[in-house]
Amino acid sequence: MDFDEILMVKAAWYYYMENMTQQEIAALLLISRTRVIKLLEHARSSGVVQFSIRHDKARYVETERELLNLYGLSDVLVAPSALKTENINENVAKAAAMYIVNRLKKNDFINVGYGDTSGKLLNQLATMAEHPLSCVSLTGGVNNYLPNARSNVFNARLFLMPTPLVASSPEMAVAMRDEASVREIFRMIKLAAMTAVGIGGMAASATILREGLLNRGDFTLLQMQGAVGDILSHFIDRKGGLVQTQIEDRLISTPLHVLKELKNVIGVAAGYEKTEAIAAALRGGYINILITDEATAKALREA
Repeated sequence: MDFDEILMVKAAWYYYMENMTQQEIAALLLISRTRVIKLLEHARSSGVVQFSIRHDKARYVETERELLNLYGLSDVLVAPSALKTENINENVAKAAAMYIVNRLKKNDFINVGYGDTSGKLLNQLATMAEHPLSCVSLTGGVNNYLPNARSNVFNARLFLMPTPLVASSPEMAVAMRDEASVREIFRMIKLAAMTAVGIGGMAASATILREGLLNRGDFTLLQMQGAVGDILSHFIDRKGGLVQTQIEDRLISTPLHVLKELKNVIGVAAGYEKTEAIAAALRGGYINILITDEATAKALREA
C-alpha cells in the first residue's frame, strides 16, 4: 500500500468511523480540505469504504492510533512490512519521503540525521521532490550525506557540517564546533520546518560499528551500561537517558537536548532488533512523529 492509499484510508477512517469533519481531517493530516474530499471520493469509488472500512486496510489506522496514544505522538505512519529483511530500511525511507514531500512547502528546510536509513531517506527525498529541497546535516561526517551514485536525479541543496562525525580529541571537537561555518549550520538546524532522524539498535549490523566509530569491545561495554540504541550517535538507555561513551566528548553532532526543542521531529526506523531503541527514543521525548513498518509497530505496542 503506497502513501496516497494510506492517506486515503486514514481520511476514510476519521470521517466514517470517528465522525470528524472534512476540515478537522485536513488539519490533522496537514493537507487541504479539497484533497480530503478527493480522498473520500476515491475511497468510496475504489471499494475501500463499503459498509465499513475493510479490515486489512483498517489495521494500519488502528495500530497508528494505539501508538499515538501510548507514546503521546503527534502523528504515526505505519507502512507495510518488507518481505525481505534487506528491504526494511528502503521501505520506511520511501514512506518517510512521501510523508515529508506532501507536507514541505517550497522554501522549507529539513534537517537530516546520520545513518543508513537517513541516507536512504535523503536520496528518496531528492528524487521525489518537485522543487529543490534544502537539507541541513545534523552531524559531521560529510560522506554520509552525499548522494547515492545510482541516483539519476538529486534535487536537493545540501548544507553540510564541514567536519568529521568524531574528532580526534575532545579539544579538537570543541575547536571544530566553534568554527564559524559549523556554528552557522547549528543556527540553521534550529530554523528548519522538519527534522528526520534514524534510530540505531545494538545489533552487530549497527551503522556505528560498521563504520568503525566504535569497536566490539566498546559496544559490549555500552550494552553493560544499559545502552539500547543511539540517535545521531548519542547512545541512550531504556528510558531515553544519555549513556556516556568514550566518543561522546568527541562527537560533532546535534545534542539530544537540542533535538528535543526542534519542531516536527520524525523518527524513521524499523526492524525487530531496533524495537527497544525506538521505544527508548519515544520515552525520551526526542521524536514526535514516527514512521515505521507494521511488524515493528506491533512490537512497539508491547515494548
